[in-house]
Amino acid sequence: MEIYRFGEGSPALPEDLCNLLQDVETATIGHIEHLGFLAPTVRPVFPAKIAGRALTVAAPGRDGTVIYKAVDLIVPGDVLVISRVDQDDIACVGGGVATAAKAKGAAAIIVDGPCTDVDEIKAVGLPVWCRGVSAKTTNRTYRIGGSINLPVACGGAAILPGYAVLADPSGIFAAPASHMRVLAKQALARQQRSAALRPHLAKGRSIFDFATEEQS
Repeated sequence: MEIYRFGEGSPALPEDLCNLLQDVETATIGHIEHLGFLAPTVRPVFPAKIAGRALTVAAPGRDGTVIYKAVDLIVPGDVLVISRVDQDDIACVGGGVATAAKAKGAAAIIVDGPCTDVDEIKAVGLPVWCRGVSAKTTNRTYRIGGSINLPVACGGAAILPGYAVLADPSGIFAAPASHMRVLAKQALARQQRSAALRPHLAKGRSIFDFATEEQS
């Protein structure tokens, strides 16, 4: 008998945090934080940058029912974060899931397994991060069970429901909203310093001379 477990929903991300994250790069956060990054093998189907609230899913085997149960719970701005419990050669995200998730207002889908229907996903325009492509897919006639809005491990990172998720072509980072806010402010300040440094490096000068020039 299949068992689907549901956790409680979480508050939406504050609008000002979403606005703050628009210009933050995951690679900048990578300079100042080492936890919370998904494996670099989870790659975007097409280049995109998103920020949103994690709606977590643990999806085992060929069970496609749990995915659509999660889609029904999406509110605008959610990022569907899917942990593949086993059989990671089976795609649980394709054109149908992408279409349904986009219609509900999802910001993106992230899955630590393959996707399918790549051309359709691109046409739908919903950003999807995954581990490659597979013709083997889930099916709603397989009802094994799974969980929604409970903690998961996705791409080697622990992600709790409601975490703030930031994803771009360089990678994916997830953290509690309060911590993400602190990191975002630090990252933006670092990016401003980096922008000021670029012309110095473009002239062939040493990075170690930059601080001296700033102070002179």
